Amino acid sequence: MGLFDRFRRKGRSSAPARDATRTGSTRVRASDGEDVRHLENFVATRQGVEGFVEPRTAVNDVTLLLVAHDGEWTRRRVPSVKWAHDFANRHRVPSYDAAVVGVPQRMRDYNRRKKAGGI
Repeated sequence: MGLFDRFRRKGRSSAPARDATRTGSTRVRASDGEDVRHLENFVATRQGVEGFVEPRTAVNDVTLLLVAHDGEWTRRRVPSVKWAHDFANRHRVPSYDAAVVGVPQRMRDYNRRKKAGGI
C-alpha cells in the first residue's frame, strides 16, 4: 500500500454527480431567448452597429459582440458562429470574425471614457 492510497476514492463517490453543463472548474451557460432579445433590442435602439463574432474558448462559448457607432457595446452567448453571422445578416448588421480583425478602437475609447466618468 502506497503512502497516498488511502486518500484515493474507491468505488462509490460521496460527491454529488456532476452537472452536465459543467466543464472543468467553470459552468458554461447556454445561450437562451433572453440573450437573443437583448441582442435584437441593442440593434433596434442603436445606430451604426457592427457585429464581431468571438470564437469558443476554453472558458466561454461562442459570443456575439455588438458595437454601436459611439463605441457602446454588448456581448452575449450565441448557439454557433453560423448563427451569429445569420443573426447579423437578418438585422442588416455587418459582421466580422473578432479573432481575425480584433475589436474596434471606438469600443476601447468608450470603455476609457466610461471608466473616467465621462459617460
